[in-house]
Amino acid sequence: MKKALAFDIGGTKIYSTIVDETGKIVANIDKFSTPKTIDGIKKVLREQITKFENKADAIAIATAGAVNNSNTAVIGSTGNLVQGYSSIDFQSLSSKKVFLENDANAAAWAEYKIGASRGSSVSVMLTLGTGVGGGIIINDKLLKGKSGAAGEMHFKMYPDKRRQCTCGSWDCFEIYASGTALKLDAEEMLNNKEITTYDVIDGVKQGNKKMIDILNKWQNDIIIGIKGLANIFDPDCVVLSGSMAQFTDIKYIEAEVNSDLVTTPTSIRLATAGNYAGMIGVSLLALA
Repeated sequence: MKKALAFDIGGTKIYSTIVDETGKIVANIDKFSTPKTIDGIKKVLREQITKFENKADAIAIATAGAVNNSNTAVIGSTGNLVQGYSSIDFQSLSSKKVFLENDANAAAWAEYKIGASRGSSVSVMLTLGTGVGGGIIINDKLLKGKSGAAGEMHFKMYPDKRRQCTCGSWDCFEIYASGTALKLDAEEMLNNKEITTYDVIDGVKQGNKKMIDILNKWQNDIIIGIKGLANIFDPDCVVLSGSMAQFTDIKYIEAEVNSDLVTTPTSIRLATAGNYAGMIGVSLLALA
């Protein structure tokens, strides 16, 4: 059975393990703090590859940032990675096949192959965390766009410059649907800069009406974004993943989305591929 040495490179952590062609993790998962230099990142990758590439048929890397359509290089980095990250020559790290994919795209592929959207030929996955990631499957193929950068969830929610997004633009879906967005909602609605997302969630659990109103405001912005995506892509399902997805009311979101669609009704689902979906998905793509 074929296997991939898989990596998931994010702004704070790098994970590594071995995944087989069925999507099963078959080795221990190693975890590293993401170095603050390009040489440091390459050092972590090289050391892991030196140790384990003899056990793998390919090197599979899920990474933050946009990846080109030949899956060989990062073409657009993100603000939480070291400056110049996209200049890394990943292909030089091993004599074996080195395959890259955007981490959200990879996670969407894992959901499609073994997770919540399995059997759905058209699906959208949203990763709700500190920011918002996305991956789109169209007719059983990952939507990449002309350059490889498709699926970024930075479409406009409002036209009048209410909030500036981390990308530098204004009023992107990410700045209304992320964990960061929930904190901003709380700050604005309570006029309190010290409040945290944990405060909101704890308050909701205790039945605090103000906190429930804050959570509902955040959730309704997510619904607005999903309606737009559903009208454009007509998906079988929309999968919600990431640390913030657990705080959403899936049944409520599904009912609200389907109450106002031009396209046919869709299903809203929680992700099931797990915390390491990025490594699983990129391995399945690399070994295909």
